[in-house]
Amino acid sequence: MTSITRNRANVFSAALALMCLTAAPLLAEALALPANARLTREVVKSAASYSAPVAPYAAGLLPVFEVQGRITKQAYRIPQQGITPQQILTPIEESLVAAGFDPLFKCQDRFCGGFDFRFSTDVLPAPDMFVDLFDYIFLTARRMPEGGDASEYITLLVSRDSTAGYVQIIQVTPEGATPLATERGEPLVAQPVVTPRQPKGPIGTELETRGHAVLSDLTFETGSSDLGQGAFASLEALATYLRANPTRKVALVGHTDTVGSLSGNIALSKRRATSVMQRLASAHGIPAAQMEAEGMGYLSPVVSNLTDKGREANRRVEVVLLSTE
Repeated sequence: MTSITRNRANVFSAALALMCLTAAPLLAEALALPANARLTREVVKSAASYSAPVAPYAAGLLPVFEVQGRITKQAYRIPQQGITPQQILTPIEESLVAAGFDPLFKCQDRFCGGFDFRFSTDVLPAPDMFVDLFDYIFLTARRMPEGGDASEYITLLVSRDSTAGYVQIIQVTPEGATPLATERGEPLVAQPVVTPRQPKGPIGTELETRGHAVLSDLTFETGSSDLGQGAFASLEALATYLRANPTRKVALVGHTDTVGSLSGNIALSKRRATSVMQRLASAHGIPAAQMEAEGMGYLSPVVSNLTDKGREANRRVEVVLLSTE
């Protein structure tokens, strides 16, 4: 081959390499947040560890990966009514995949383990981060290194309240590496309000407009989780609603005052909720598939616990509508 031929071959090879490089997709290096997302809290720790959930909470255990590195925790608030966690998550998840991350685990509220999952994983405190225990999504993703360095991990926790959406991002990067930045994308549009489908009675109306209702006439034996023997109008009304709407599912959620330990109150409140659920099944014929029972202890008071009247109001069982359609 002559020198002219070799030079032409070299030029052609260089041009071909440039074309391939230009045509190759570039990995995104930013997380796509809604246009009006506002950073409310950031915590950075060097040479720290983080327990990244990789499966739902079950049998008293939350399966995790213990990962080491630079931990960056951020909370964002999105002041927009009517947006859903899935709406918020979708563009963020897409940007994660574009950046080379592989989702390892994804779950939604009760399928994560509900209350137990939420209180077993790392969550930045309110008011910077808010989690509706019946309306949140969690995601763990990992990016493998190309050459022997430690993997990068990201977890996302997305939820909402009546006025805003919330996002928590926890990134674990090797020391010296740069965490993914965030960029503002398109604004989110609120989901249209769906008119409830003919709720049955006052309990049904409250469930389908507010999402929950207090079963205010229930009584329990003193110091016990056993439901009293009386006929309770609230249970009859709830049973009527559930029979008329067999596709609806509810959670019975027990609450206590602040007397005693948190663990003891959570256990007591769940036993009381379970007692109510069993009564609905045995006395009113409601299928078990339409119900579940949980306990919050004293974590969700309706009024102050500083008075006897307040403590009495906080000792209650609520019914929460779980169905989304």
